[in-house]
Amino acid sequence: MRCLFTVPLAWGAKVVARLPQRALLGLGRGTAWLAWPLLRKRRRIAAINIALCFPGLDAQRQAALVRETLVNTVVGVFEMMRAWYAPSATLAGMVRIEGIEHLRAATAQGRGVMLLCGHFTHAELAARLLGEALGHPLRGIIRRYNNPCLEQWFSQARRPVFGTTLAKRDVRGLLRALSDGEVVFYAADQDFNFQHAFVPFFGVTAATLAATPDLARRGRATVLPFWFRREDDGRYLLRIEPCWPGWPSGDPERDAAHYMQALEAAVRESPGQYLWAHRRFKTRPPGEPPLY
Repeated sequence: MRCLFTVPLAWGAKVVARLPQRALLGLGRGTAWLAWPLLRKRRRIAAINIALCFPGLDAQRQAALVRETLVNTVVGVFEMMRAWYAPSATLAGMVRIEGIEHLRAATAQGRGVMLLCGHFTHAELAARLLGEALGHPLRGIIRRYNNPCLEQWFSQARRPVFGTTLAKRDVRGLLRALSDGEVVFYAADQDFNFQHAFVPFFGVTAATLAATPDLARRGRATVLPFWFRREDDGRYLLRIEPCWPGWPSGDPERDAAHYMQALEAAVRESPGQYLWAHRRFKTRPPGEPPLY
């Protein structure tokens, strides 16, 4: 397939990926300002989510958080370019990692590892930075795009740093990767209309994948929570934790609720860096009206 329009885009992405961190963040903020009128739909979704999840904030502070999360969403596009194309030298000194010993201990046993994380705006860059520290790439569960040219570009860009990525519903591929001892970063916090449980997230009922413990069991994998944020100095903090005591419990709904509780605590550390522009609460329990 000839997708000529992606060639200059890829060239530009490679230039952006090599920018100093301050310049990349500034470019992202400037682009968000210029693109603000085009983000109307995403602004609306983020505003609804933030009003639902932060009812204690007054209207002014809610609006400020909407602006912050939309800016970080645009910045996240440039951080994704850095994840794909930056040479290792560009990433040097950009990250601090806590708890990497938990991951190394799990991989030393020859078992696959499921890094259970969330949809923060710089998720792919966090996975690239962790892969750099480990000396080998992480596999990822990645959304596929309907545009074949974009999908082709994105897949080709990701392959050198993440290998062949796995589609959202590619259960067989996920189990094969885990059984082969690979490390997979896995975010189960988007809206799921299949194999889900309705559990609280910031006090709002959210459809959450309930099959995660079963997938880990079938792949004979260790599950480790994986959180990350960009700090005020532009560097990144990655944190790997031991799995929660008593998890999995054998009760899928209870386990999904525990995951959402832990994710909520991580989001509260940097609420503006979470992907609030996604319709997290799209699927409602029977009888409840839509929220969007």
